[in-house]
Amino acid sequence: MRVPHTIAVAQDLLPYHPVGDETALFEFAYRQRLPVAIKGPTGCGKTRFVRHMAQRLGRPLLTVACHDDLTAADLVGRHLIGADGATVWHDGPLTRAVRAGGICYLDEVVEARKDTTVILHPLADDRRQLPLDRTGELLDAPPEFMLVVSYNPGYQNMMKGMKPSTRQRFVSLRFGFPPPAVEQAVLVGETGIDAHWAARLVTLGNALRALGDVDLDEGVGTRLLIHAARLIQGGFPPLAACRSALAEALSDDDETVAALLEVIHAHLGT
Repeated sequence: MRVPHTIAVAQDLLPYHPVGDETALFEFAYRQRLPVAIKGPTGCGKTRFVRHMAQRLGRPLLTVACHDDLTAADLVGRHLIGADGATVWHDGPLTRAVRAGGICYLDEVVEARKDTTVILHPLADDRRQLPLDRTGELLDAPPEFMLVVSYNPGYQNMMKGMKPSTRQRFVSLRFGFPPPAVEQAVLVGETGIDAHWAARLVTLGNALRALGDVDLDEGVGTRLLIHAARLIQGGFPPLAACRSALAEALSDDDETVAALLEVIHAHLGT
């Protein structure tokens, strides 16, 4: 099975609005060859931050979307049959990042099986090595290599949590949703929507996040507010935009969607 992964090539610096000292801490961890774990809710900017930092540091970024079928071979590599019938070794994304001195980003790492994430251990401690059992190689990570993982603590349970032996190898950053002024600036910068509507959408988003009597797996992420802003900026009526980008995106339950729409109507009018 091929694992889906992407390689980002540094271009113009991707905009990112710092909330605290996360950029300084990430840069220091990179210089000190420390792996970083980023934890926070869906849509709060974890992936955007990693992309920004990879460009800022001038390193190639290999991103892997983790899932429960992810195997160690998907990350490290495997032998495949070539066009001439010969068996050829193909590096996986983790191995490619080590060889290239890039940043390997494992998105939602807790979705991967625990027996898969164990292969990260020698890379995430002072050894900084990746053993390739199938080829007999032991790769020493160059100084430029960095391992970054992210996950959502709200989804963790006994089956989906990160093992302490894995978690304690990382320097951790906790992300939340940005303060209103920062989130408004993000909406304006990403979509071109005017400041008035950006402020109204952020106020609405915080009102939906504060709901205590509505059963939601996730709160309103900044990503969803950006979607709503783009729809409004594209000419869709605000209520229709927020229904599609917020209420329907947050739940499939009719009663929950109706409750969310009540809040949306209360904030945006009829």
